[in-house]
Amino acid sequence: AAPGPIVIDTQHDDMVHDSQLDYYGTKLATASSDRTVKIYDVSGNTYAHTATLQGHEGPVWELSWSHPKFGVVLASCSFDGSVLVHRESPPGSWTLIHAARALHDSSVNGVAFAPHEYGLTCAAASSDGRVSFLSHNEDDTWTVEYVTDNALGVNAVSWAPYVAPSGGGADGDSAMRVATAGCDNRIRFWTKKSATAEW
Repeated sequence: AAPGPIVIDTQHDDMVHDSQLDYYGTKLATASSDRTVKIYDVSGNTYAHTATLQGHEGPVWELSWSHPKFGVVLASCSFDGSVLVHRESPPGSWTLIHAARALHDSSVNGVAFAPHEYGLTCAAASSDGRVSFLSHNEDDTWTVEYVTDNALGVNAVSWAPYVAPSGGGADGDSAMRVATAGCDNRIRFWTKKSATAEW
């Protein structure tokens, strides 16, 4: 008989809404209605709980790991309208590096980091009908842009892969693209042609 699955006792106090492995498949993050994110080191058939990240004031719906070129960085989104970004540095020590607390007027349902070629940027989809784009700047500040997707709310957002610009342009000349899933039964594609352009 085939071996059964590896079952992880998350130690969450309520239902788990998301679980995401990092780029290397060695760290697992889980999001729960208990308002926490838990981190596990995964190796072969074994796992170890290494951290519990707090700070959300409502259920945590979804998680996204950044590309490892930015370090060990994890974004989480919540019913409380916020996106929190944590970094592990040094190993075993997690720090909140950005708290976008009033980012949206209602639940943030989805979060996704962009392909690394666009920098440390994540998109967040909200029940308030908007999608936000949080971007880390070289001076360690964060900027936010919004697009209004639809009046009924947005459930999810995902990024298209990076495509190198044609004609040998600079890296930043490639168009960014996201797809959104709306409460109006529609999917929308948003494109941004350059860093200075609008969505």
